[in-house]
Amino acid sequence: MAWIVLVLSGLLETAWAIALDRSAGFSRPLPSAVFAVTLVLSMAGLAYALREIPVGTGYAVWVGIGAVGTALVGMLALHEPASLPRILCLLLVVAGVVGLKFFH
Repeated sequence: MAWIVLVLSGLLETAWAIALDRSAGFSRPLPSAVFAVTLVLSMAGLAYALREIPVGTGYAVWVGIGAVGTALVGMLALHEPASLPRILCLLLVVAGVVGLKFFH
């Protein structure tokens, strides 16, 4: 269960990062509210998962999921560059996250 919560919390990290960008420095109420809610839920999920998963592994997986998810949303929905080197680097992050899970 801890791993499922950790993955969901990583996805929520993607949500709060995108909402933070869309909040325009907290000047837009709806994205600011989405940021606050998803941030709290993401941190709560991380805290729950760290009851069973070592902090080094859990935090690295959480950050990796959030970073890759945010970069993918940026490339797919926000028209950020999607070059081959960027995609290869994201695949390396994914490989690291998967490795951490397997060698946990």
